[in-house]
Amino acid sequence: MSYTHLTSTELVFIEEYHSLGHTGRKIAKNLKRGHETIYRVIRQLLDGFTALDIYLTYKENKSNCGRTNIELPSSEIDYINEKTRQDWTPDVIVGRNEKPISCSRSTLYRLFKSGVFNQENLPMKGKRKPNGHQEKRGKQAFRRSILDRDSEHPNYQKEFGHLEGDTIVGRHHKSAIITLVERVSKCIIAIKPAGRKAGNIEEAINHWFDQLPKHLFKLIIFDCGKEFSNWKNISNHHDIDIYFADPGTPSQRALDEHSNGLLRQNGLPKEMDFRPVAQDYISSVALRRNHIPRKSLNYQTPIECFMEHVAEHVDQDILSRLI
Repeated sequence: MSYTHLTSTELVFIEEYHSLGHTGRKIAKNLKRGHETIYRVIRQLLDGFTALDIYLTYKENKSNCGRTNIELPSSEIDYINEKTRQDWTPDVIVGRNEKPISCSRSTLYRLFKSGVFNQENLPMKGKRKPNGHQEKRGKQAFRRSILDRDSEHPNYQKEFGHLEGDTIVGRHHKSAIITLVERVSKCIIAIKPAGRKAGNIEEAINHWFDQLPKHLFKLIIFDCGKEFSNWKNISNHHDIDIYFADPGTPSQRALDEHSNGLLRQNGLPKEMDFRPVAQDYISSVALRRNHIPRKSLNYQTPIECFMEHVAEHVDQDILSRLI
């Protein structure tokens, strides 16, 4: 049950009623307050305090209540600013525990929110598209449903080698980049195709898979875009299962959608024309994200988790060129 402190007006009334000889219980009835609250004030009045003295004492005590302002040491502030420039979130800065921070995760978020630190690169909030949005892009007529994935690969949530794929489109829809994300490690692969057509997408994916051992990856989940129309050729050539999420359901490929947003935020914005951009730059943007620890990985980086699974299968020099 909440408690409401006496106001300055009520204190004046108590002082006045008391001077007129009213009992504490009668004053409590008139003010609709508990009698013990009134008697507490009366005892202070008997000690020589006035209503104003009592109220000023209350205000002073009240100012000492509540959360104490946190002031971090300059060394920690410098460290947090450095990691923020590397796109680490407050959660990762505290959870990774590379350097002890003198506050909790929630307190650090409050400091970001109050403007003590730069919050430009904090995770996105809100919806990208309004309710009732109708997808108008071209879709494939035939595809393997994601429901087949659930029945044919029941351990896809825990097993390494399951990819989610999509493309992010550049300025005026004239260029694109293929993104693949491994579900267990959350490692992002970004590949630049020669164009946006299905043949370009197929060629680029084939070239990337040709440099890896077969059966390292077991399946890919794409969206229903027409750029993946040649999925059968990719599937047959590399002996990999390919499925498609339901139309208008990005939540079925949520990891890749989130990763695309991170890539947009960190160097591949919508207004950029990807045609003159080199593969080295695109890979560096993905690599930057792969070196940021993730809470869901127990504060390991995606590249660390990825290497744990593939180190014995893939030559390190080859892998460094592919990721």
